[in-house]
Amino acid sequence: MKLFKLLSIILAFLFITACATKKEILYFQDYENIPKDVIFNTTKIQVNDILNITVKSLVPEAAAPYNRIGSSTGNSNNSGALKQLGYLVSTEGNITFPILGTLLVKNKTTKELETYIRKILIDKGHLKDPTVIVRIVNAKFTVLGEVGSPGTYDYDEETITLPQALGMAGDLSIYGMRENVMIIREVDQVRTVGHIDMTKTDWFNSPYYFIKQNDIIVVDQNGPAVKKAGYITNYTGLFGVVSFALTIILLLQN
Repeated sequence: MKLFKLLSIILAFLFITACATKKEILYFQDYENIPKDVIFNTTKIQVNDILNITVKSLVPEAAAPYNRIGSSTGNSNNSGALKQLGYLVSTEGNITFPILGTLLVKNKTTKELETYIRKILIDKGHLKDPTVIVRIVNAKFTVLGEVGSPGTYDYDEETITLPQALGMAGDLSIYGMRENVMIIREVDQVRTVGHIDMTKTDWFNSPYYFIKQNDIIVVDQNGPAVKKAGYITNYTGLFGVVSFALTIILLLQN
């Protein structure tokens, strides 16, 4: 009987340690505290970004010299074509723009760069009342670890949230650690690391609610997953352990 009790205790321990609780799985458990006001964390242009810049005016022929050949054709809807026609931001934070020459673009938002180029075109008499459109065409992030589809993902939006990024990667698996999602970020050659508890909402107004280009998101395995890997990986293994234990007990009793 003592051996049966011991076996029961061991099996109960395995089951308990292999199970996850609601507190480890459910998102935004304090949802009633979600901030009502959204604070945008505007993306700024960084080294190695590729910019698609289009200049338009009332007279298309007048604006043509300020656009790369093919930038306003139908191929501009193709991501690969946009990157080939784009302006790569140098390590110094500059691009070389037609006629205008070298422009410092690093740490400007796309809207700020639009205003900057438009002002130069007007103030120096290049164009009258031009329209300038700037887009980052190689914005991407990487998701690693316990998600449905780890990998690197491109995005076209001006801003994208951490929940959106995780959703694009197939969401966290049941074994993903929701209490400590890591975000590795590089801005101006300075690397920072953020830790987000997805079961709470107190980070909604933090710098990590909106991701930035080239962010790396890491989702580690939660406790039950680690324990499961260390003990029993499936029900077949569990039945095998039980059968072995019962066999040993019967042999000892005979």
